[in-house]
Amino acid sequence: MEWSPRTGETAVLAAAGVVLGLVTVVLDPLGRVLVGAAAVLLLALSARDRVLRPRLAAGPEGVAVRRLGGTTVLPWARLQVRVRDARRWGLRSRLLELDTAAGPDGDGRPRPEARREPASGEEDGVLVLLGRRDLGADPGDVARALRALRPW
Repeated sequence: MEWSPRTGETAVLAAAGVVLGLVTVVLDPLGRVLVGAAAVLLLALSARDRVLRPRLAAGPEGVAVRRLGGTTVLPWARLQVRVRDARRWGLRSRLLELDTAAGPDGDGRPRPEARREPASGEEDGVLVLLGRRDLGADPGDVARALRALRPW
């Protein structure tokens, strides 16, 4: 299974960036800088969404996460999947947390999914946080699907 940002949202970002870029010609110099920076930001976000497709893919060897620095494969044997709910400024946000650390969890208890210690030269662990916009779906739904795809 694969998850990516929604194509429609990416297209709206690109269109808004182009519109803001065109608006900069009729603004004063300070407005050009501010609106031009917003246009560049929106165009960069839409380009990132297009380049990093699919953002998350689950396969037999584990979960592959595409980042700007390359693709990272998180093996099933060390993968902990959680959904983090947070409230800030009256808004609720949900994040999918993918963790491969072998150490204790946030409450101090060892995690059953992280059964082995990393070998020498291997990373201690990877933490990936993805939101609804990155996944194109609710993080809770993606977490349930990943747990169902786990080989054991």
